[in-house]
Amino acid sequence: MDGGKKKGNSNVVKYNKWGYIFLAPFIIVYSVFQLIPFISTIYYSFFENYRSGLKQIGPNFIALENYKALLANADIWKYTENTFVMWIIGFVPQIVVSLLLASWFSDPSLRIKGQRFFKTVIYLPNLIMAAAFAMLFFTLFADSGPINSMLVQAGILAEPYKFMSNTGSARILVGFMNFLMWFGNTTILLLAGMMGIDTSLYEAAEVDGATSTQIFWRITMPMLRPIFVFVLITSLIGGLQMFDVPQILTNGEGAPDRTTMTLIMYLNKHLFNKNYGMSGALSVILLIVTGILSFAVYRFTTKQESY
Repeated sequence: MDGGKKKGNSNVVKYNKWGYIFLAPFIIVYSVFQLIPFISTIYYSFFENYRSGLKQIGPNFIALENYKALLANADIWKYTENTFVMWIIGFVPQIVVSLLLASWFSDPSLRIKGQRFFKTVIYLPNLIMAAAFAMLFFTLFADSGPINSMLVQAGILAEPYKFMSNTGSARILVGFMNFLMWFGNTTILLLAGMMGIDTSLYEAAEVDGATSTQIFWRITMPMLRPIFVFVLITSLIGGLQMFDVPQILTNGEGAPDRTTMTLIMYLNKHLFNKNYGMSGALSVILLIVTGILSFAVYRFTTKQESY
């Protein structure tokens, strides 16, 4: 009996060894490219470390002074407002259009033909690089671009409209591009959630005389809430990380008058100026905010599962 147990234990150890061997590449890559930079960022956020002309200042330990300077600076609050405003401009139409499309695709009574084709088409913008997307819009909406040319020739405008020089139009363009790039992904997520709802609930509601609007708000939305909250929070996290579109569209200046400057663009400015202490502190602040939002996702989903 003891010999059998020893043999069984040796087999388990042997299988565990192969498991660790297969996990090793991931652990090594994660440690080198994620864990070590993550720890270094937190470490250097407590140091004064920047370049002044040709002179390197630091690294000098200054504790929480970088965090205090950031939170006391009015710029960070302005850039936070810019980030959330442009996120809302893109997210509101994104969630409305995605809900409508997911409802239509999941409704068997509509019998929409070519669903696979349409699903592929609406997801395609998500595969286009944001840099290419931003360059396309920069060309289209330039002062001498095709959009202005068509509006002037049609008599709608007397002279070209400076889309990039007006706060409202510049923010709307950034939000619109984010909407176009991400509404397909959101549609697929919501559609997956709707397809998982038990059809007997809809049948029972129809027998009871419920209208399509009542079915949507009383059955679909409550059952879809975990995925809806997931989409909301992940979109918010993506909004906090908004960078490539406004960076390219405004040449990194956040024009006009820094009203399209986002938090990550502000972080990039510090990195460009070799201010590693301040950029590290800003990264940690964004990390904390992201962690809080991720925890909110967990709390909302587990709360739904407990019902």
